[in-house]
Amino acid sequence: MTQAQLDVNTNLPESHAHQERHWRDFFGFSTDHKVIGIQYIVTAFIFFLIGGAMAGVIRTELATPDPDFVTPEMYNSLFTLHGTIMIFLWIVPAGAGFANYLIPLMIGAKDMAFPKLNAVAFWLVPPSGILLLVSLVIQNAPQAGWTAYPPLSLVSGKIGQELWIMSVLLAGTASILGGLNFVITIFKMRIPSMGLYDMPLMCWAMIAVSALILLSTPVLAGALVLLSFDLLAGTNFFNPAGGGDPVVYQHLFWFYSHPAVYIMVLPFFGVISDVIPVHARKPIFGYHAIAFSSLAISFLGLIVWAHHMFTSGTPGWLRMFFMIATMIIAVPTGIKVFGWLATIWGGKLRLNSAMLFAMGFLSTFVIAGVAGIMLASVPFDIHVHDSYFVVAHFHYVLFGGAVFAIYSGIYHWFPKMVGRMLNEPLGIVHFILTFIGTTLTFLPMHYLGLQGMPRRVAMYDPKYADVNMICTIGTAVLAVSTIPFLINAIWSWFKGPLAPDNPWDGLTLEWMTTSPPPIENFVGTPVLRTGPYDYGMKKTLAIRERLKATNGSTRSKQDGVPLSEAKSSSLLDE
Repeated sequence: MTQAQLDVNTNLPESHAHQERHWRDFFGFSTDHKVIGIQYIVTAFIFFLIGGAMAGVIRTELATPDPDFVTPEMYNSLFTLHGTIMIFLWIVPAGAGFANYLIPLMIGAKDMAFPKLNAVAFWLVPPSGILLLVSLVIQNAPQAGWTAYPPLSLVSGKIGQELWIMSVLLAGTASILGGLNFVITIFKMRIPSMGLYDMPLMCWAMIAVSALILLSTPVLAGALVLLSFDLLAGTNFFNPAGGGDPVVYQHLFWFYSHPAVYIMVLPFFGVISDVIPVHARKPIFGYHAIAFSSLAISFLGLIVWAHHMFTSGTPGWLRMFFMIATMIIAVPTGIKVFGWLATIWGGKLRLNSAMLFAMGFLSTFVIAGVAGIMLASVPFDIHVHDSYFVVAHFHYVLFGGAVFAIYSGIYHWFPKMVGRMLNEPLGIVHFILTFIGTTLTFLPMHYLGLQGMPRRVAMYDPKYADVNMICTIGTAVLAVSTIPFLINAIWSWFKGPLAPDNPWDGLTLEWMTTSPPPIENFVGTPVLRTGPYDYGMKKTLAIRERLKATNGSTRSKQDGVPLSEAKSSSLLDE
């Protein structure tokens, strides 16, 4: 059966245990996966703030029916860049950041399989973001939305649209390089005592994500290259004026962009699967089912793209196929949700910030899933197509799903990454404001969509004004919610209380080294002895007793006192 816990020499040599990174390392070309992971997360969060500021401008414009805050042209450019930034420069890089930091630690490796390639992948992201922001300030800014459908993308802002294409191509290349690195690292660099079923579920999630990236992202790249030819060389691949077919672009675009939804959320399914058992103090319910459901989502995600195209002249028989396939994908997703709920049920819950955001993720993602099943139905989808119902669903998936999980992961692994604890009261305030803001902003959009309000327009019928004002107030609450988080993260990074090596009593390997870990993660090769989620099991309790006996002679990396005195966790006392 499973062997998945650390039996490693905890007597770290002083020279190794005391290695510290200089702040300048995080601004240079580093091959350390931990540095790259933090670079990804911090860079992604900067773009999150930029994209969020754009969302604030968009919602301020939508507070009234008239274009009285920004021009319609600027509105079009803002929602184009908002969507592109939030997808390609926030959620996808944030997932890559968590995976970069955690995967080698979780499998007992010293680094990623290709450290230099890993660094190159990250350093493609900032230029991608710069190109995108430059496209906004030039005269011919892109205005075709994050989908860049032709023929609109061929006639609105040629220079800006080309910069948009270059930006997305750079971000896609970074994603491909990262996916290749993750899958090879997981399959080839696990410690000898770790089998596939000994891995944390985060690793299974990244296998599924990497497969999606490697299979679908090149298709988007090809579509954007052809679109670029139409823009710059006058070809007619997608230009209907010259005999091109814009529907072909839609097929190519959505063959990537629907799997992109799972590229964005699957890493954070892994995050939630590793956060909930720790703070519920229970083994994960249905380990194998959750692991294989990630692979099922990866496969099914590749055959449902045309459900975005039910109004694009898709034949009836093909609509039926994609409707059924889209509904079926709810099955592996539901397996995960029920597994997480069963893990929480009867657990000894610690309602700290990480767990609150994980539970907030569950509640909001279920709303997103219910709306997704509704949209899978052809008649309903045609009724609400290009309405605010779709906006509500999409934001519940990505904000209520991915962003809540990102925050959960940050609160959970911040002590490991930084070596200091975050402030819990500030974290709880952050959660409450985020949950209220999310509900006020996106829940009323379902009503707007059912009443017929179209998306992507700055002007609308005055009968929608009151509900839009509620959404705008919710956006303001979301903006305010980031303030306690920023104060908490920045202050705690430099002044927070020193973190024990294992403050949450975790059983996965990343908690069995110092906080933050040394440059090569572990001394020697770790050997596994228990499962990653074996809370309360007899073999785990025996390991704890052995660790309790050995930790008394182990020196703390911070103060030179025994680790048993330095740790504040209850791992050895339960």
